[in-house]
Amino acid sequence: MPCGGWDVRFIRVAALAAVILLPAAAAQAHFQEILPSTDNFGPEDKEIALDLVFTHPMDRGPTMDMAKPTRFGVVTETGETDLLGTLVESPRDGKSAWRASYKPAKPGAYTFFVEPKPYWEPAEGKSIIHYAKVVVDAFGWGSDWDRPVGFPVEIEPLVRPNGLWTGNLFSGVVRRNGEPVPFAEIEVEWVNDGSVTAPADAFVTQVVKADGQGVFHYAMPRAGWWGFAALVDADYQLPDPDGKPMPVELGGLIWVQARDMK
Repeated sequence: MPCGGWDVRFIRVAALAAVILLPAAAAQAHFQEILPSTDNFGPEDKEIALDLVFTHPMDRGPTMDMAKPTRFGVVTETGETDLLGTLVESPRDGKSAWRASYKPAKPGAYTFFVEPKPYWEPAEGKSIIHYAKVVVDAFGWGSDWDRPVGFPVEIEPLVRPNGLWTGNLFSGVVRRNGEPVPFAEIEVEWVNDGSVTAPADAFVTQVVKADGQGVFHYAMPRAGWWGFAALVDADYQLPDPDGKPMPVELGGLIWVQARDMK
């Protein structure tokens, strides 16, 4: 029966489609992975393998094409070392991804980082740039783990980001251009190994809100890699594929690994 120019059945179908599709889209949080083969490098290790993948960790995909990064390197006590030339393409699920290897020469904290090229996300109508990092301790150094990379948006760890047990409370400060971001929103996901099925979309991406000083906390309930993504809107725009200026989402990510006590 027509209703104000609309068919009631059409309205019902459209409403049902909205209910089905919107939560699924909301659950698809993008995470730039930079995962090392170990977060504690020792004499028995030959090298550190690093995998760079742009994906949805908890859902185990879909993986997105990742262009060769703008920057990739490591920060140590001697400064920043450019490692972009060490990257080799290593496709994941038929999409572009990258891999590199690195061997620490001496004890220290090695903060590996990546600045990817902007990724246009048509579903959200914006470009995404997620600056990601991970800290590897070499030969039991145990300090300098809070050394910043200098990203536009970055998470400063308040807890040493390696040597963590399952259930440990991870804490950090969200900083933008070096200053704390009050009440910043942080998305959290676990790199699912296939052993967990989320009972509802809300369990896929955990959401934490920082306090007035930009400080947040999260207790990791399972062993494995955890990604923390602080998201802010850029104060500039980038063109979409048609050349129209559109918003930009900046993310500051840090990856940490929790291990079970055995």
